[in-house]
Amino acid sequence: MTYLELYNALNYVDHSRTKRMEMSNLVLNDPSSIAPLMEIAFQVDDPVSCKACWVLEFTAKKHLGYLFPSMDIFVLNIGSVHLDPAVRPVAKICEILMKSYFQLKENKTRDALHEQHLESITSACFDWLIGDHKVAAQAYSMTSLLLLGRKFSWIHPELRMILEQNYQNGSAAYKARARMTLAKLR
Repeated sequence: MTYLELYNALNYVDHSRTKRMEMSNLVLNDPSSIAPLMEIAFQVDDPVSCKACWVLEFTAKKHLGYLFPSMDIFVLNIGSVHLDPAVRPVAKICEILMKSYFQLKENKTRDALHEQHLESITSACFDWLIGDHKVAAQAYSMTSLLLLGRKFSWIHPELRMILEQNYQNGSAAYKARARMTLAKLR
């Protein structure tokens, strides 16, 4: 799919799981469309970028490896995503990447992600955690940072401090995930 074909097709994607899955299947059948999909996803002020992020998330869930050739583009741009409907799926993709990276068995994610990638993901996750973002993005960030703390020892103390400071003012969902994360940090 060309950039323009993909952009036009994304106009028909809505928040329904069915539409996101249909578009993701088109991308999975044509992995060369990942690069233009990411290009659209990171046009952060365009509302269609949110739809591209939804499709990227579904694609990552089905076949994470398709994102690996574009990992430099992904990590370079995740910090610029600011629309809530786009932040949530990008944070989820980071969580998927971290869960895969820190699996006990040998995997391709470790080959695809370099230390600079991990540092960029760490930075973005802290930004989402302390910024004015919805709970889902914060929860995904907590999980990612908890895992990243295995590699970077400074992360766990910072994460603990942020969670303890923000706990009182958090929603019920935030408090539940924070409790779970804090329990794992102890």
